[in-house]
Amino acid sequence: MTRGERVYRALRERIVTAALRPGERLIERDLAAEFDVSRIPLREALQRLAADGLVTAVPGQGSIVTVPTPKDIADLFDVRAGLEPLAARLAAANAGPEALRRLRAAVEPRTDDEALVDANAEFHRELVAAAGNPLLAQIMGPLEARMRWLFHLTSFDRAARRDPARQREEHLELLEALEAGDADRAAAIASAHLEDGRAPTLEAARRWQLAAVDAVAATRTRRRRA
Repeated sequence: MTRGERVYRALRERIVTAALRPGERLIERDLAAEFDVSRIPLREALQRLAADGLVTAVPGQGSIVTVPTPKDIADLFDVRAGLEPLAARLAAANAGPEALRRLRAAVEPRTDDEALVDANAEFHRELVAAAGNPLLAQIMGPLEARMRWLFHLTSFDRAARRDPARQREEHLELLEALEAGDADRAAAIASAHLEDGRAPTLEAARRWQLAAVDAVAATRTRRRRA
């Protein structure tokens, strides 16, 4: 693994799990020292994170963790609304015993908040894998980090956070439809499950935007050392 790849993966995980919060400044000299790398691999990592939509580069100023706007969230929900019901429909037709076992493992009860978020992301990831369509998996792959990021951000927002018991119940209903091979029901459940979270998440995004500092101003909050 190259140094740039190592930095990219580490920063992506921090952002996706909300250890680095939206609007937080990414100070190159501090990160370079922490990861013991030069500015070149660090900037490569930041460019990749910007391409992922996780970092916002402010020309001539620096980078911050992206503050997702309501439009960003709406776009993500729209794309998921087209692809996740398709994944459910295909999984009902194609999922084998091992794929169904992994999906069932993802709906096992969790008590820890972090584990709940990870299990949610795992279920959606395994649903796409169970569809058995490599092209769909390739299309959905780049969205996985944004989805995990969204799941973590909403877990910190009480008004947007889904009830874990209800969420698990919906996942179980979808799994039962997959096990029964009922493609229409699986697609309908996947669509309803997604839409149930749209409005509260969009409202949360409006709050995040109001709470976050301006992207350019954020890069000026810390003076350069002499």
